[in-house]
Amino acid sequence: MLAKRIIPCLDVRDGRVVKGVNFINIVDAGDPVENAIFYDQQGADELTFLDITASHEKRKIILDVVEKTANDVFMPLTVGGGIKKLDDIRDLLNAGCDKVSINTTAIVDPNFISKASNRFGSQCIVVAIDAKRYAGSTPEFPEWLKGNTPMDDLKVENGAKWEIYTHGGRRARGIDALKWAIFMEKCGAGEILLTSMDKDGTKDGYDLELTRAVSTALSIPVIASGGAGNLEHLYEALTIGAADAVLAASIFHFRQYSIGDAKRYLNQKGVPIRL
Repeated sequence: MLAKRIIPCLDVRDGRVVKGVNFINIVDAGDPVENAIFYDQQGADELTFLDITASHEKRKIILDVVEKTANDVFMPLTVGGGIKKLDDIRDLLNAGCDKVSINTTAIVDPNFISKASNRFGSQCIVVAIDAKRYAGSTPEFPEWLKGNTPMDDLKVENGAKWEIYTHGGRRARGIDALKWAIFMEKCGAGEILLTSMDKDGTKDGYDLELTRAVSTALSIPVIASGGAGNLEHLYEALTIGAADAVLAASIFHFRQYSIGDAKRYLNQKGVPIRL
């Protein structure tokens, strides 16, 4: 069995690490490069940088932060936010990152993930999905997606559904998150970064139903994100949620737990982990 991964996430805005609750109420959490060095020394399996307002503010990707980080850390680095063109991916990879995380552009241009995967390899293409629960009837599914997912095979307990949001959680897209994840795997995504907007920053635990629904429907790795408040939550996401990795921010940024604490706890619970 492959080892599960622990991935600290650094949400970056205006060159600083920030953290919020439900994508709002942002507070400062330090310098991104200093945070990256700290997590590298602690033994994090990977690190993710997300420029959370790049798409909304139509800014360029954070190449300077990536270059400085890549010079000082040696764990795999994923970067997302503001990626609009294949050249943006090339520039990020040249700057030192290992994978790129794509959200908004994948929806704006449905063929972008296929193009990126064909050019750079699926192993470095991560599709980020920011999902929020909704009630009532399913939003109208985009015509270009119909017929691309095995709709009849999708069974979710209690009929729960989640809608995709983009632009840092500001724009609802009317797309079912589970169906979108399946379609993105078909397009060549190598990994899914799945964030529950309902749980983000709450420390109440991951959305296990969402995580399990997506993880069990795909053959590519799924990273659970949004809601980690203690080490038990990490364990639940990796076992009940069937995730391949857990991404967390607050519990690590504010030194509630160390990466070592998390790895020792998971190891004692029988989860395969790199110590």
